[in-house]
Amino acid sequence: MTITRRGLGALAAGSAAFAAFPASAQAPVTLDVLYCFPSFARFHEPVAKMFMDAHPTIRISFRAPAPSYDEGHQTILRQALTNQLPDVFYSGFHLLPELARTLARRGQITELDSLLAAEGEAFRRENYSDRILDLGRVDGKLYGFAFNASNPILYYNVDLVRRAGGNPDALPTEWDDVIALAARINNPAEGINGIAYDVHGWPDGWLFEAMITQAGGRLLNADETAIGFDSPAGLNALRTFRRFVTEGGMQLIDWNQSRQQFGAGKIGIYAASPANLQQITGLVGDKFTLRTHTFPITDKANGRIPTGGNAAVILARDEAKRRAAWTFVKYVTGPEAQKVVVEMTGYLPTNIRAVGEAYLGPWYRANPNALTAVKQADRAGPWGGYPGGNNVRIWRAQRDVITLVMRGELTPEAGLARIVAETNALMRGA
Repeated sequence: MTITRRGLGALAAGSAAFAAFPASAQAPVTLDVLYCFPSFARFHEPVAKMFMDAHPTIRISFRAPAPSYDEGHQTILRQALTNQLPDVFYSGFHLLPELARTLARRGQITELDSLLAAEGEAFRRENYSDRILDLGRVDGKLYGFAFNASNPILYYNVDLVRRAGGNPDALPTEWDDVIALAARINNPAEGINGIAYDVHGWPDGWLFEAMITQAGGRLLNADETAIGFDSPAGLNALRTFRRFVTEGGMQLIDWNQSRQQFGAGKIGIYAASPANLQQITGLVGDKFTLRTHTFPITDKANGRIPTGGNAAVILARDEAKRRAAWTFVKYVTGPEAQKVVVEMTGYLPTNIRAVGEAYLGPWYRANPNALTAVKQADRAGPWGGYPGGNNVRIWRAQRDVITLVMRGELTPEAGLARIVAETNALMRGA
């Protein structure tokens, strides 16, 4: 998307109403901001430029991006001990509870309820749904504003689907049927794999949790004190991951390699985030017809898929910087910024106004593949994290076991028992 100077001016004018503190009343302030995933510079940088054009007394200085949500989270926890925190941080939803509780005890994070209330009920109602606001709540308090939101979708190579006898207009809605189609697509002689579901290399537990919760299972029990996937849903997840390899022809390669291979026409079905939509569309080009489809839900009554993404949190200690940070957080979650982010990625918009005709309405009509994530938004649930402060170590331990199961070195039953034991130990701080 090309943003002209004229376009920036129009966006800036439209966003002025979002500033709680007029720029003219502020001394110059520079905000130190940390986000995760270097590739996300493609939207953070233009949004920051738009913001600075609209608020010339506030400058945005980005730190080097963290490689992943987990590594960004660990960086923040370390810097909290030395008072070297950024003014604004984009926390993965699954790590926000641990982050907020840790920093709240130290007085290093800003609770946002009072700031939002000061904007007035009309502002809140026009811009943010309760479901979106709840993504940033921890223990009933609002600590983050949802900036990116996603749920897993399936990408299909329509040419390979047709060649395998599938119907692109009636893509599978059950995992058994997805795997059966992948098996027909799989053609080792031509270097074509049926499916890629890269849970074995994913940087966080999102795809693991998705396979559990779509079957009606839970990551944690009802009061979030113990794991909830020592269950048929947890066992089915591991069995399905193994079937992707044995029946669907999945290769255990790096998740970035899978995206490149899908774009090259070498993988028939690819599970990933809608945040990759524009990137994948660019990789595909005119090599084949690309279509996205909803994530299969086994338990039609109770199945849910976790909402991936991140929330902007304010960690500034200085009052002037807190005010500037609040202005920035409102802007990046406002309709102008969300329009840019969604068009550059495929993420779900986190602002109600952003889906309107003045913003994303025409774009969605022109880009039907982007509507898939919107269509399954009613199935979206929270992205869970573990109590005890060991979220990152827990996922890395789980991922190692999942890889062994997918390779056939552990049975799904043995793998689940090992994941349960290791997760329980890490939740106890062992």
